[in-house]
Amino acid sequence: MSNQLFEGEQLKLRALNDSDIPTILKWYENADFLNFFSAEAAIPKQAHEFKKWTEASNSNEFRFAVRLKETDELIGMIEIDGVLWNHRTAWISMAIGDKENWSKGYGTEMLTLALRYAFSELNLYRLQLTVFEFNERAVALYEKLGFKQEGTYREFLEREGKRYDMFLYGLLRHEYHAR
Repeated sequence: MSNQLFEGEQLKLRALNDSDIPTILKWYENADFLNFFSAEAAIPKQAHEFKKWTEASNSNEFRFAVRLKETDELIGMIEIDGVLWNHRTAWISMAIGDKENWSKGYGTEMLTLALRYAFSELNLYRLQLTVFEFNERAVALYEKLGFKQEGTYREFLEREGKRYDMFLYGLLRHEYHAR
C-alpha cells in the first residue's frame, strides 16, 4: 500500500465530478448493482439528481470517486457521511459499479484507503455500515478488515419474493489499529 493518503497500489480516491455522472447513471440501470447497493425500489436516475448529490457537500460528508491508477477509469464510489463530530462517529458506504470489476481486490483496497482516511485524517473513533445478508462478498470483506457484526435488522427487505436481513457492522479505532 502506498503511503499517499489517496492512493493505493491499483486505485486512487478523487473528487466526483460532472464527467462521472454518465458512468454512474449506467450503474443505476443495472439491477445487480442496485440490489447490492440500495434497499430502495430500483429506478433509473437522472443526471440532475447526481449533479445535486455531487455538489451537496458539507463538513459531515466525504465522498470519493474510486479510479484505476493506470487508466483513470471510474470504477466505484466510497462515502463517509453522517459524521457526528462530538462523538467522532460516522457511516461508510461503498460501491463498485460494473460487475467486471468485482472480485478483483478493488473493494479491499478502496475500503482500506477510506479507513486510513477516516481514522488518520478525520480522527474518527467509530465507523459503521449496513449490508444485506445476501451480499456475501461484502460481508466477507468487512469482516476481513476488522468490522464486527453488531446487530441484525430482521427480514428488512424483500427481493424476488424472499425476505432478507440487513446487518449492522461497526469498526472502532483501536480495532482498526490492531489489524
